[in-house]
Amino acid sequence: MTKRRNIRIFGVPMDLGADRRGVDMGPSAIRIAGLRETLRALGHEVEDAGDVLVEKPEGHDPGGVSAKFLKEIREACDQLRARVRDALGQERCPLVLGGDHSIAIGTISGIAEHFHSRSEKFGVIWVDAHADMNTPESSPSGNVHGMPLATVLGYGARELVELGGFAPKVDPQHVALIGIRNLDQKEKEIVRRSGVHAYTMREIDERGMGAVIEEALAYVNEGTAGFHVSFDLDGLDPGVAPGVATPVKGGIDWREGNLLMEAVADTGRLVSIEITELNPILDVRNESGHVAVEMLSSAFGKSIL
Repeated sequence: MTKRRNIRIFGVPMDLGADRRGVDMGPSAIRIAGLRETLRALGHEVEDAGDVLVEKPEGHDPGGVSAKFLKEIREACDQLRARVRDALGQERCPLVLGGDHSIAIGTISGIAEHFHSRSEKFGVIWVDAHADMNTPESSPSGNVHGMPLATVLGYGARELVELGGFAPKVDPQHVALIGIRNLDQKEKEIVRRSGVHAYTMREIDERGMGAVIEEALAYVNEGTAGFHVSFDLDGLDPGVAPGVATPVKGGIDWREGNLLMEAVADTGRLVSIEITELNPILDVRNESGHVAVEMLSSAFGKSIL
């Protein structure tokens, strides 16, 4: 039986973390696909708190080439941090709609601040084709959407790492990175050294998604008050979700993605969730927007029987 949740939706139309434009329309596309109505039909209380104010790239100097639009990204993430923290303090489950994946810096900073004040830990399941563990020193592009996981683990630009006044935000032993298949060369070494539990698509192929899910959930739940899910739609195969900013062949399929989210719901320990990198410009009749709603509805208790 579905656990009734009080969900608070935040949109973050962030289009600063990557070179390809269009992901700022992602929150609207997911809403249009019927997110609120779907979650209410599952028995949840749903409040849409609107969008965080995010500057547009036009008219702004990207600044240093190693971390573009750092100032603007920090400002938006700081707003999101406070909103997520407050939602958790009011016993609401934050559901954050992106936007590029740099928004995770704000989301996870807010979660960390909430649990830090209670002397509790939390876990993170990170679904992605990419590890997002570059730093300004390792990144070949300077795009911050390739840096958020490293940032919340304490590596990278000080302005982002120290958001909320402390770092790191999460212990790497409580982080499970699922679906990776396209990493930069220097980034590979960062992942190996970091201590996160990284599950490549090869491992999913060899062991099966069920085994990976069981192990990952054990890591994010051991000694924690619950866990956050950060779901980049490019973690799915482009045949499932074509409208993403940086598609990579050979990803998680439809049932594997839903299986993961169904298992998340079964734990009853989801504290927050975000979904990112939907680019409607590259989509087909909002197909990926509907996929996002399906994944989110599975995370909030939709089941076959």
